[in-house]
Parts: sequence; C-alpha cells; structure tokens
Amino acid sequence: MPKVAYHLLKPAEPSSCVVFASPHSGSDYPASFIRRSQLDERTIRSSEDAFVDQLFDAAPEFGSPLLCAGAPRAFVDLNRSVDELDPALIEGVRRQGYNPRVASGLGVIPRVVANGRNIYSGRISMTEVQRRIDGYWKPYHTALQDLLDEASARFGRAVLIDCHSMPHEAMDGSAQRQGKRPEIVLGDRFGAAAAPDVVERIEAAFAGAGLTVTRNAPFAGAYVTQAYGRPSRMQHAIQVEIDRSIYMDERKVRPNRNFEAFRSLLRGVIAEIATYGPDEIPLAAE
Repeated sequence: MPKVAYHLLKPAEPSSCVVFASPHSGSDYPASFIRRSQLDERTIRSSEDAFVDQLFDAAPEFGSPLLCAGAPRAFVDLNRSVDELDPALIEGVRRQGYNPRVASGLGVIPRVVANGRNIYSGRISMTEVQRRIDGYWKPYHTALQDLLDEASARFGRAVLIDCHSMPHEAMDGSAQRQGKRPEIVLGDRFGAAAAPDVVERIEAAFAGAGLTVTRNAPFAGAYVTQAYGRPSRMQHAIQVEIDRSIYMDERKVRPNRNFEAFRSLLRGVIAEIATYGPDEIPLAAE
C-alpha cells in the first residue's frame, strides 16, 4: 500500500484565502500493486499528473497551503466520488445509472489508464476497494475540507485551485482566435463552481505570465470542483489543467529541459493568485 494518504505543505503564517491541491500527482506505486497490474512501471504512470506537486510547491511561501495526493491515480482517483464504482472491475457492484466516467473505466478505482489500457487482468474485491477509500480517499478529502474551512474561518471565504496536467494531444484541434494552442484550461463547471470575478483573476494571472488560457473545454472540472465549488457559500473551486509537454517528456515521464524555467514562471503565477487579498474575492456568484 502507498505509505501515506497525502502530503501537506503549510505556510509558516497563513496569509491567503487560496488553497492549492493536487489530487493526481501521487507517485508511490507499491511493488505489490505493480506486480498485480499487467502494465509496466512507465505505462501505469500515464494517467498521473507527474511533477504537478513540484510545479506548485512554492505556494506555502506566499501564504497558501498545498495538499498533494500520496497514492497514485491508478490506485485510487481522488477526483471521483466514492459512489463512482465500476461494475466491470469490482466484484459485487451492480450497474446503476449511466456514468460516462465509470463506463470508460475511470471510476474512483480506475480500471484503465490513458488510452484505455487495462490496469488489471481480472477483477478486484469490494473489500479491497473499501480499504483504498478508507485509507486514502477519505483522509485526503477530510484534509482538503479542513483547509477550506480554515481559510473560510480566517478570511471569510476560500478559493480552491485544483491543480492538474493534461496530455498535449488533448488540445489537438483547439486554438484561440489568435491561432495559439491553449496551454492552460481553467474549469469552473461553466460558472457553477466559482464566481466570475474569481475565475477572471485566476485567468489573468496565467495570461499575464504569457500563457494561452481557455475555459471549460475540454475540461470543465470533475468531482472536486463539483463537490467543493459553492460560490453562494463563499467557497470557490477552479480546476487548472496544464499542457504536460511544456515541462515534461510525456513518453518517458521525466522533466524536460524547460522544467525549471516553467516552474519559475509558475512561481510568479502562484504568487499573484495566493496574494489576492480576501476582500478582493467576491462573496458569491452573480
């Protein structure tokens, strides 16, 4: 089993209502899990948001906490509901209503990694599933809600930046009117998860660093933004997807020569986002 449910970096003195989190950057693959899988150690990482935790690790320097998954996405997906159980993988689970994520093998316990490659050769027990949910999913989400509650208590509101990466090919065929391929996709569930002014400020931070930004296509946000985006309660959630090819070799799953430069660029973005005064964040969606 992965050693810990999550890693938490906290600032010496909280000074921001912004919480950064990375639910898919976990990279602790136990040997027993690898042996059980029919994939090799590199292929099984293809759905992982590799190095995203490192890209955002400056957050505590600017008064914001950073919460990162300890377990890998292939083991348990923290951006899914505990109810998103796959009957094609888990013994004893009955088919219920159609869920496109579960149907494609991307439930809370994934059946596949990127490009639909099967992780297992057979099925797994509900006992094993519950062990993963109790040991990793629940502690992560308890910690996340605690951080948001702390921000709300201290500053009167909270903003969650849910940090992810996307394959370069995800944006094939997508371009802004200026002809530039989007490098950042912000997901606010088409306005349901965050107030407009909050999203505009986040977008301005990335665009101000020279990055091409678009919203909600093809990623509008999944479970985390749906569950934690409550603008009317002064809790906003925005998913950030970054083109992996900017900073890593996707095939070899290793940082590329641009990694440190991009990490430095994101440091400025993080500073801009994290140092927003709480009074600048609107209380609720319009």
